[in-house]
Amino acid sequence: MILVSACLAGKHCRWDGGTNLVPEIKDLVDNGLAVTACPEVLGGMSTPRKPSERQGARVVNREGEDVTAAFWKGAEEALRICREHGCCIAVLKAKSPSCGKGLIHNGLFDGGLISGNGIAAQLLMDCGIEVLTEEEWLASQKSPQA
Repeated sequence: MILVSACLAGKHCRWDGGTNLVPEIKDLVDNGLAVTACPEVLGGMSTPRKPSERQGARVVNREGEDVTAAFWKGAEEALRICREHGCCIAVLKAKSPSCGKGLIHNGLFDGGLISGNGIAAQLLMDCGIEVLTEEEWLASQKSPQA
């Protein structure tokens, strides 16, 4: 079983109320091979909501409000869902302050990126879950099988 960011499966849970639909990932969910989670919603945040970015260990929204606690709560819920469903892989939304892996928005709300991981992505990795961005997952699906 795979955990996937809910927005990648077509759920309207992005900060702006939209989705980041990846049809191949939605197919995993539709075929019972994956479960969805949106750490931000699981942490109690609304949809839509003010955009948020990491600033070091903290997560703040565009108005400067510290929303770190909600991000940690959502990350812990995503981990609980992984454990409940026996997920050892998670495919998460790239660049997100929750789900990003390797590169995330820089905290300046200017579209820039920095090296780092989202709160949920880091927690899952720290607990032994393999985390891939949707881009990495799609690339792995196109690679010739050994």
